[in-house]
Amino acid sequence: MRKALPFFFLLFVVLCHASVFAVETAPRISDREIIESLAELKAGQKALGQRLDDMNNSVNGRFDDVNKRFDDMNNSVNKRFDDVNKRFDDLQESTNKRFDDINGRFDILQWMFGLFITVALSLMGIMGRILWNQQKKLTQIETSLEAQKEELSFLKSLIEKLQSLIEKLLPPRGVL
Repeated sequence: MRKALPFFFLLFVVLCHASVFAVETAPRISDREIIESLAELKAGQKALGQRLDDMNNSVNGRFDDVNKRFDDMNNSVNKRFDDVNKRFDDLQESTNKRFDDINGRFDILQWMFGLFITVALSLMGIMGRILWNQQKKLTQIETSLEAQKEELSFLKSLIEKLQSLIEKLLPPRGVL
C-alpha cells in the first residue's frame, strides 16, 4: 500500500491539471460589436436602475404604510395607557380620600379617648381626695377615742382609788 501511494498521488496531480492544457481560442470581436454590446448593457443597466427605483419607491410606500399603521397602533396603545393611568389616578385619589376620612375618625377617637382618660383621672383624683380626707378624719377620731379611752381608764382608776380611800376614811358601817 505504501508503494502504491506515490503512484496514486502522481496520477491525481496529472488528472487534476489536465484541464489546463485544453485551451479554446476566442473568436475575434470587432469594435462595433463591443460598442453595441456596451450600449445594450447600458440600456439594460438603465432599465435595471429604473426597476430598482420603482421597487424602492414601492418598498418605501409599503414601509410608509407600515409606519403609519405602527403610529396608529402606538397612538391607540398610548391612549389606552392614558386611560389606565387616569383610572389609577382616580383610584388613588379615592383611596387617599378614604384614608383621610379614616385619619379624621382616628383624630376624633383620639380626642375622645384623651377626654375619657382626663375624666377618669379627675374622678380618681376626687375619689382619692375623699378617701384621704376620710382616712385622715378616721385617724383623728381614732386618736381622739384612744385619748378618751385612756382618760376614761384613768378616771376609772381614780374613782376606784377614791372609793378605796373613802372606804378607808369612813368608819365601818355598823359603828355609827
